[in-house]
Amino acid sequence: MRIPAATQHELPRERLLARGAAALTDVELVAVMLRSGVRGHAVQDVARAAVERFAGLAGLAAADVADVAEIPGIGPAKAAQLRAAVEMLRRALHEQMARGDALSSPDAVRDYLRLTLASRPVEVFATLFLDTQHRLIAADELFRGTLSQTSVFPREVVKAALGYNAAAVIFAHNHPSGVAEPSRADELLTQSLKSALMLVDVRTLDHFVVAGPTVLSFAERGLI
Repeated sequence: MRIPAATQHELPRERLLARGAAALTDVELVAVMLRSGVRGHAVQDVARAAVERFAGLAGLAAADVADVAEIPGIGPAKAAQLRAAVEMLRRALHEQMARGDALSSPDAVRDYLRLTLASRPVEVFATLFLDTQHRLIAADELFRGTLSQTSVFPREVVKAALGYNAAAVIFAHNHPSGVAEPSRADELLTQSLKSALMLVDVRTLDHFVVAGPTVLSFAERGLI
């Protein structure tokens, strides 16, 4: 027997209230955010289609609003609701990094970068500027390029670091191709930026490559 649409929504919502959000599946979490389905599409069926279409929550969070809106039962309004939820999380992670040592919460850094860069259709080079306690001062997208490359100018990076009075930086850029492996050009650029910043006593802590749900760390690869 098919569960009525209203009941399908109430089940995950009531379980969330009784047992907490961690008790819900990915599909149920999306169903709660969507609130209701439409004629012919129960809310949990719509949520399941969204999760499957983008291969999980990470893919859904990174997806373009227009692509999410195309799923039957979602449309522009519900796609906007999901995007707003993702943006709230991104801002919460930003606040978390601003309050404490970014290096002590590497998952927060990765999640923030994934939410910020994964869905970009062109390459974007971003920098996290940190104070002496490695707390986030600002996160700037300094350069934008094409589908496969972007031009980064060390002079502008140094200028921005001095402007924020930063003690350290973390670099990040995305690969719209979906391949996270850093190129030789990425490695050379990182060393060039690190050398330029050393001249003004600013440390380079890491460089991340974001490709879809994958976030690769240069530091963990021994490339910094």
